Amino acid sequence: MTTVIIDYESGNLHSAEKAFQRMAHEMDAGPVTVTADPDLVRCADRVVLPGDGAFPACRAQLFDHRGLFEAMEEVVIGAGKPFLGICIGMQMLATRGMEYAETAGFNWIGGTVNRITPADATLKVPHMGWNDLVIDQPHPVFDGVQTGDHAYFVHSYHMQVVDRAQMLAHVDYGGPVTAIVGRDNILGMQFHPEKSQATGLRMIANFLNWQP
Repeated sequence: MTTVIIDYESGNLHSAEKAFQRMAHEMDAGPVTVTADPDLVRCADRVVLPGDGAFPACRAQLFDHRGLFEAMEEVVIGAGKPFLGICIGMQMLATRGMEYAETAGFNWIGGTVNRITPADATLKVPHMGWNDLVIDQPHPVFDGVQTGDHAYFVHSYHMQVVDRAQMLAHVDYGGPVTAIVGRDNILGMQFHPEKSQATGLRMIANFLNWQP
């Protein structure tokens, strides 16, 4: 089994690579490769799309790598292989993002990425640091994880899904802030599992073991 982490020059690849390689080694789950090669993506059994920064810049950067999105689409939508988007990699799953300007997403999960607007005016944006997950829907990614476990966030925007059944978990930050979305073979995590210590590593292991 091969897992590829997409390198389009817009993600914290070192931390993600180390975390995924560690868990893949512990589980004997096969190699983890960081790549921008569409042919390697097409041969992958699992695909991970990280992303740091702003939605429009990340999307532009991804599509500047010719053939990379098309290869992802073949593997994830066409072949149904497991996919995980992290941070902006999750946000790009939406129909559109509203950061700076309206920007089209992949539309793999219906929704809009809007700025976080806490009801408590004392809460600052970006939402940064540790927060407690609230699990909304059962999913294999939560094996060994429960409501109240911590995850590490750094973001100012979050995805508001059309189908509430596709919001798998949220956190409270002056109101609900989407933490995990998913449908079929597709998952997205707004937080950084590679920085979320035991909880994040457990979820990475669960993703590597997931058979949708």
